[in-house]
Amino acid sequence: MHRQRGTSLLHRYVGDRRFLLALPRAVGLQILHPAIATALDEHMAMRLWYHKARTVSQTIAMAYDERDQRHRMVNIHGHISGSDDHGTRFHALNPELFHFQHATYVETLVVAINTFIAPMSDRDHERLYAECCEWYLRFGVSARAMPPDWAGFRDYFDRTCAQQLRLTPAGRTLAPEVLRPTSWVPRLLPSVAVRELLHPRTRELLGVPARPGDRAAFRSYATGLRMAATIAPPRIRYVASARAARSPRPA
Repeated sequence: MHRQRGTSLLHRYVGDRRFLLALPRAVGLQILHPAIATALDEHMAMRLWYHKARTVSQTIAMAYDERDQRHRMVNIHGHISGSDDHGTRFHALNPELFHFQHATYVETLVVAINTFIAPMSDRDHERLYAECCEWYLRFGVSARAMPPDWAGFRDYFDRTCAQQLRLTPAGRTLAPEVLRPTSWVPRLLPSVAVRELLHPRTRELLGVPARPGDRAAFRSYATGLRMAATIAPPRIRYVASARAARSPRPA
């Protein structure tokens, strides 16, 4: 579905750096998926957040590019395979595995918007999810695991987090980098924000307790971020691919 420039909620929000600030939520879930954790631990050529700076930036750029991205996905992920700590084989382009990793970004995008930008209506949740489905289809990976609507996505996501996530040796190795990012945009987060952004399942499996005052401190942080964004110039507020997409086309 082609949308006119400026009408897409996905285009409006996915290139906003406040989405990047919320990424410990997505990555915290990813390192608790046995296959994703193993793939990151065994195949990453750099530290976790340097790796995410490259791969997430590419994924965001694909949201502004309506072409089929199958060739890019094969080049990036085609060689990634192995066995998790229980000996279960995996491949990075397995539809269920690939979709769950992308789903963590979709869920985190929604949390980032509702927390750092403005609460969305039920209608906008549905609309944004439909646009995220279009985004996913550009990757050229089977969409058999993709729920048809926002309610179905929430059920799928809760079920997957409850049933498939666990702390493995690879996840334990990666956890300190998730809980205290030291590079890229997430390094700007105060520790309280990292803790509060974590998905409840991540907090449970990594043993991250609630601390007195965290919720109030996080609310103040989110409010300050919203206020700062109102005066931030585009080069600060948006990533490069979003700035390019927002620029007027030559006549």
